[in-house]
Amino acid sequence: MNKELLSSLIEEKKDIFAEISDKIWEFAEPAFQEKKSSRLQMEKLREEGFEITEGIAGIPTAFKASCGSGKPVIAFLGEYDALPMLSQKADATKKEEETAGSCGHGCGHQLLGTGSVQAAVAVKDYIEKAGLGGTVLYFGCPAEEGEAGKAFMLKGHAFDGCDICLTWHPYTMHVCSMSSLANARVKYTFKGISAHAATSPHLGRSALDAVELMNVGCNYLREHIPTDCRLHYAITNTGGDAPNVVQAKAEVLYAIRAPRNTDTVSLVERVNKVARGAAMMTETDVDIEICSAYADLIPNKTLNELVLKNMNEFSNIPYTGEDMDYAKKYRELADADEIRRIKGTAQKFLGEKAEAVLGQPVSKLILPPVGLKQGSNDVGDVSQCIPTACFSSACFALGTALHTWQAVAQGKSSIAHKGMFFAAQVLAATAVNLLENPDIVEKAKADLAETMDGRRYESMIPAGQKPAILKEQ
Repeated sequence: MNKELLSSLIEEKKDIFAEISDKIWEFAEPAFQEKKSSRLQMEKLREEGFEITEGIAGIPTAFKASCGSGKPVIAFLGEYDALPMLSQKADATKKEEETAGSCGHGCGHQLLGTGSVQAAVAVKDYIEKAGLGGTVLYFGCPAEEGEAGKAFMLKGHAFDGCDICLTWHPYTMHVCSMSSLANARVKYTFKGISAHAATSPHLGRSALDAVELMNVGCNYLREHIPTDCRLHYAITNTGGDAPNVVQAKAEVLYAIRAPRNTDTVSLVERVNKVARGAAMMTETDVDIEICSAYADLIPNKTLNELVLKNMNEFSNIPYTGEDMDYAKKYRELADADEIRRIKGTAQKFLGEKAEAVLGQPVSKLILPPVGLKQGSNDVGDVSQCIPTACFSSACFALGTALHTWQAVAQGKSSIAHKGMFFAAQVLAATAVNLLENPDIVEKAKADLAETMDGRRYESMIPAGQKPAILKEQ
C-alpha cells in the first residue's frame, strides 16, 4: 500500500467532508426520515463517479453506491439517523436546545456515515491511480436507532455479493474492535374495556393497569436473569389523559437485550409470559409484536488484526492546544463513574500506565479487541453473514457518554472532525489492504465460518414483517 498516496487522498478532501458532516448534524433527521441526509451523501458520491441505486430493499432512504468491477467486493457501511428529543446547540457546555423537542445527533451518526463516504471516495481514487481491480460499495443505511435498518436491508438482499463489510462508530476512545448485545424491540398492546371510573368502575378493564403490572413484573424478573442481559421499556400509549375514564388501550415498548441471539429469544419469551400474566390479572387482552431486532456483533480476528495495524499506523492525530482546551471543558462534565469504567478497561491492557495515558482530555490510546458487549447495533446482523470489521474512533472528550446532549454539542467540533478523518483513513487503508491481498479476504471468510461453527444467521424479526416506514405507508 502506498501510504503517502492514500493519506493525501484523505487530506485533500477533508474540508468537503467536514462540511457534509456538519450539514447532516444540522438536518438531524430521525429513523427512516433521513431524506436530506441521504440525498446529500448520494449527490456527493454521484459527483465522485459512483453509480447510485436508490430505495434498496424497498426502504426510501436506503441506497447503494458502487464503482469498480470484479472481486473482491468491499463494502463500507454508513448511517445518518438522529435521536429524538436530543436537540442541542453546538459547542454549548450546558443543556440548551437548538429547536425545542427536535432530534439531535447524540450517537455521532453524522460522522459515522460521512467518514465512511470519505473512505469510499478515497479508495475509489486510489484504485484509479494505482490500477487496482475490485469493487467498492457504500451502503447508506437508515434507522439504526431502534428500527434495525440493516436487518431489514439484509432481509431484502441488499448486501448480496459483498465479500467484506467495513464500518466504524464515533466514541470516546479508539478501540480496534466493537461487539454488541443482541436486542429485540417488542411492542405490547393491551386492550380492555372503557368505563366511567367513578360511577361504574366495575364495568371497566384497564389496559393501563395491565401495562403497569407488566412493568412491575419485569422489574422483579430482572433479579433472575443473567447479569449481562438488559430490560428497558417506554410507555408509548397511556390510554389517554382523562383519569375518570378506564383506559381501554395502552402500549409499552420493550428493548430486550442478551449476549447472543439465542439468549434473547429465550428472554423475550420470559417477558412475554409476564405480559400474558398481567393480561390475565386485569382481564384484558394483549397483542405482542416484535417490531425490530438486532443480532449480536461477531468480531472477525483477521479483520481486527488488519484494523489494529492501520490504527497504529495512522495514529498521529494532529490535535492542537485549542482542541485540548475545548475537550477539557467537556471532560470536566463527564460522569466520574464513567471515567473510572474507561480506566478500568484500559488497565487490563496497560496496567498502572493507564492513569497517565488517560490523563488527557482526549484519548490517544488505541485499544486492541476488549471483548466487551455494550449496547446493540444492527451491524451485528451483517456480521453474522459477511466478514465485518467495526471499530471506534475518539470523536468526543474522554468520558462523554453517547445519547447525551454533551455528545450532540461536540458533534461539529474540530475533535469530532479529526476523529472522523482518522476513521476514514483506517477504513480506506484496510480496504486497500484487502484489494491488494485477496487471500486476506478468504482468511476472513474462514474466520467467520469457524466462529459461526455451522450455525446459520436467523433474524428475530418475523417473516413478512416490514420496516415501520413501509407499514405506515
